[in-house]
Amino acid sequence: MNDKIHTEGVKRLFEAILTLENEDECFEFFEDLCTVNELLSLSQRFEVAMMLREKNTYLEIADKTGASTATISRVNRSVNYGNDAYDMVFERMEKK
Repeated sequence: MNDKIHTEGVKRLFEAILTLENEDECFEFFEDLCTVNELLSLSQRFEVAMMLREKNTYLEIADKTGASTATISRVNRSVNYGNDAYDMVFERMEKK
Protein backbone atom coordinates (compact mmCIF):
# COMPACT_ATOMS: atom_id res chain seq x y z
CA MET A 1 0.00 0.00 0.00
CA ASN A 2 1.04 3.55 -0.65
CA ASP A 3 1.94 5.23 2.64
CA LYS A 4 1.49 8.67 1.06
CA ILE A 5 -2.30 8.28 1.07
CA HIS A 6 -2.52 7.05 4.66
CA THR A 7 -3.42 10.42 6.12
CA GLU A 8 -6.08 11.38 8.63
CA GLY A 9 -7.92 13.31 5.92
CA VAL A 10 -8.06 10.31 3.57
CA LYS A 11 -9.11 8.08 6.46
CA ARG A 12 -12.01 10.44 7.29
CA LEU A 13 -13.03 10.53 3.63
CA PHE A 14 -13.17 6.73 3.48
CA GLU A 15 -15.12 6.63 6.75
CA ALA A 16 -17.62 9.03 5.21
CA ILE A 17 -17.92 6.94 2.04
CA LEU A 18 -18.55 3.82 4.12
CA THR A 19 -21.59 5.52 5.71
CA LEU A 20 -23.37 5.81 2.35
CA GLU A 21 -26.31 3.44 2.27
CA ASN A 22 -27.50 3.37 -1.34
CA GLU A 23 -26.85 4.51 -4.89
CA ASP A 24 -28.83 7.74 -4.52
CA GLU A 25 -26.70 8.74 -1.52
CA CYS A 26 -23.57 7.94 -3.54
CA PHE A 27 -24.73 10.16 -6.39
CA GLU A 28 -25.52 13.03 -4.00
CA PHE A 29 -22.29 12.75 -2.01
CA PHE A 30 -19.97 12.36 -4.98
CA GLU A 31 -21.71 15.16 -6.88
CA ASP A 32 -20.99 17.44 -3.92
CA LEU A 33 -17.45 16.12 -3.45
CA CYS A 34 -16.17 15.93 -7.03
CA THR A 35 -16.35 18.00 -10.15
CA VAL A 36 -18.19 16.37 -13.03
CA ASN A 37 -14.86 15.77 -14.80
CA GLU A 38 -13.28 14.17 -11.71
CA LEU A 39 -16.18 11.77 -11.31
CA LEU A 40 -16.25 10.93 -15.01
CA SER A 41 -12.49 10.28 -14.92
CA LEU A 42 -12.88 7.89 -11.99
CA SER A 43 -15.74 6.06 -13.67
CA GLN A 44 -13.75 5.88 -16.92
CA ARG A 45 -10.81 4.24 -15.13
CA PHE A 46 -13.15 1.75 -13.51
CA GLU A 47 -14.70 0.93 -16.90
CA VAL A 48 -11.22 0.51 -18.38
CA ALA A 49 -10.31 -1.92 -15.59
CA MET A 50 -13.46 -3.94 -16.23
CA MET A 51 -12.71 -4.13 -19.93
CA LEU A 52 -9.08 -5.11 -19.31
CA ARG A 53 -10.29 -7.89 -17.06
CA GLU A 54 -12.53 -9.07 -19.91
CA LYS A 55 -9.41 -9.16 -22.16
CA ASN A 56 -10.50 -6.33 -24.46
CA THR A 57 -7.74 -4.75 -26.53
CA TYR A 58 -6.47 -1.22 -25.93
CA LEU A 59 -8.10 -0.16 -29.20
CA GLU A 60 -11.49 -1.59 -28.18
CA ILE A 61 -11.23 0.07 -24.76
CA ALA A 62 -10.20 3.42 -26.23
CA ASP A 63 -13.06 3.29 -28.74
CA LYS A 64 -15.70 2.45 -26.13
CA THR A 65 -14.52 4.61 -23.23
CA GLY A 66 -12.65 7.45 -24.90
CA ALA A 67 -9.70 6.77 -22.60
CA SER A 68 -6.24 7.56 -23.87
CA THR A 69 -3.71 4.77 -24.26
CA ALA A 70 -1.76 6.39 -21.41
CA THR A 71 -4.78 6.05 -19.12
CA ILE A 72 -5.40 2.48 -20.24
CA SER A 73 -1.74 1.64 -19.63
CA ARG A 74 -1.82 3.17 -16.15
CA VAL A 75 -4.97 1.26 -15.23
CA ASN A 76 -3.48 -1.92 -16.70
CA ARG A 77 -0.44 -1.50 -14.47
CA SER A 78 -2.71 -1.21 -11.42
CA VAL A 79 -4.78 -4.20 -12.50
CA ASN A 80 -1.70 -6.36 -12.99
CA TYR A 81 0.71 -5.09 -10.34
CA GLY A 82 -1.44 -3.22 -7.83
CA ASN A 83 -3.07 -4.30 -4.59
CA ASP A 84 -5.59 -6.66 -6.28
CA ALA A 85 -8.36 -4.31 -5.20
CA TYR A 86 -9.95 -4.27 -8.64
CA ASP A 87 -10.24 -8.08 -8.55
CA MET A 88 -11.68 -7.94 -5.04
CA VAL A 89 -14.35 -5.45 -6.07
CA PHE A 90 -15.21 -7.19 -9.34
CA GLU A 91 -15.60 -10.53 -7.57
CA ARG A 92 -17.90 -8.96 -4.99
CA MET A 93 -19.95 -7.29 -7.72
CA GLU A 94 -20.31 -10.64 -9.53
CA LYS A 95 -21.69 -12.25 -6.38
CA LYS A 96 -24.52 -9.70 -6.18
